[in-house]
Amino acid sequence: MLVHEGAERDVVADRRLGCSLAAVAGAVNAAGFLAVGYYSANMTGNVSTLATALHAGHVALLMSCIGLIGAFVVGAVLATLLVNAGRRWALSSVYAWSILLEACLLGLLALVDILLPGTHRGVMLAYGLSFLMGLQNATVTRISGARVRTTHMTGMLTDVGIELADWLDSFFHSTDPAQLARTRERLWLHGAIVLSFTTGGIAGAFLYGWWSGRFLLLLAVLLACLSLPGTVRRADVLSSAENMVQKNSSNM
Repeated sequence: MLVHEGAERDVVADRRLGCSLAAVAGAVNAAGFLAVGYYSANMTGNVSTLATALHAGHVALLMSCIGLIGAFVVGAVLATLLVNAGRRWALSSVYAWSILLEACLLGLLALVDILLPGTHRGVMLAYGLSFLMGLQNATVTRISGARVRTTHMTGMLTDVGIELADWLDSFFHSTDPAQLARTRERLWLHGAIVLSFTTGGIAGAFLYGWWSGRFLLLLAVLLACLSLPGTVRRADVLSSAENMVQKNSSNM
């Protein structure tokens, strides 16, 4: 799921990756709201809140929204820099390493939630989770060629609406079979991602309420499990290449 990119990917790989990470994002979003009162993945809402806070003169809320948006953007910037560097070095595993980085940082935030008291905990969780959602969304956007977004449900729901309309239109007007098949694939892909985000959010709301920071630690472990096949595969490829070089050298 985290090795091939762009045109090399098929709809099945996109669906598996999108649904897995969207479920995690939904859970993180819900858990973050219960923990600190902010949605870490909902930048549309945070920008709107920023505007209303500016109008009302609520400086503290205004600065909080600026911080959340800034953290999300910084996460996206870091992910993109990592991916760009990986592409220059032809490291197909860079996406897996980006998700593994997200898992490690989420694990640290889980420990912050468990161990730190009050104010410091809230600030670190709010900005840290927004940073991770930006990192995840940028990583998935790059590997899928912008076909998949795991935190941006506004765009996903727009796609679902467009594809649903195209599918319904095919019942009344002649449509190219190949085009109709692509529409159905995209409808299933985007609909499944929205459903996964929603399911993850429901699970996150209940499980964080019961387990608090331990639930974030569980999510970190799940992310690590998703990323490890990509990192291990790269290690196997490098080992095979080194063995081949050594064998050729000995034959010479």
